[in-house]
Amino acid sequence: MTTRRLNRIFASDGRSVIIALDHGLIDGPCEGFEHPGEVIAAVIAGGADAILTSFGIAETYAEELSRVGLILRSDGASTNLGSPSTGSLSRFFGPEDALRLGADALVVTALPGSDKEAQTLETLARTAAEAHRWGLPVLGEMVPGGFNSDESMRGTEAVAMAARLGAELGADFIKAPYCDDYATVTSGTFAPVVILGGAKGDERQMLANIRDAIDSGAKGVAIGRNVFQCESPTAMTRAIVAVVHGDATVDDALAILKG
Repeated sequence: MTTRRLNRIFASDGRSVIIALDHGLIDGPCEGFEHPGEVIAAVIAGGADAILTSFGIAETYAEELSRVGLILRSDGASTNLGSPSTGSLSRFFGPEDALRLGADALVVTALPGSDKEAQTLETLARTAAEAHRWGLPVLGEMVPGGFNSDESMRGTEAVAMAARLGAELGADFIKAPYCDDYATVTSGTFAPVVILGGAKGDERQMLANIRDAIDSGAKGVAIGRNVFQCESPTAMTRAIVAVVHGDATVDDALAILKG
């Protein structure tokens, strides 16, 4: 059953374009994501394989989301009300909740190297064990040092360590930051790795990072702001799909984006 559900997320080439639409848990109605239904329709039109989102969105937009793989966020994060988010804090939803909503996987964030390391790693391990009893895959979002860590925690060694740790604790696939030597990250673990997008940045650089990650063995992306905060989320999704599934060059992807 785990394999069947993973096949709802990963295409026949073993790769996946996951659009992360869980930002309302931290930022509320953030720029570009004020109207979730419109964003969902746009990224599905662009060819997204799966959407990672919150319980409320999964429940409210169940019909729209039935067309793609669905990854439900299990845990929560501190909000941006007056101070920067400090990352994942506690688990809100479990496997039974996910299955009731028709989800194909749960996502759990872990922050190795941060002051929440023990708590978040324990949550990942416990959730993976419980989810697997139901045949439900788990995506481990491995963020070394936490969301506000400095560059020393985003180097190759730290990202590779975090990715391997997630697999060792039972995650079926891993979401991890991009780093300069992504081949070390992908070859150092036995679970598929997809790169997370992070803050909105330069479009060419983002597509170049995706191209390099795929060439280095990554199995796709899990990207949010860099898609829904674009002028055309549909075009950006198509551009990413072209890189991930079509092995397009960065220039080809930019041509798709610019129309």
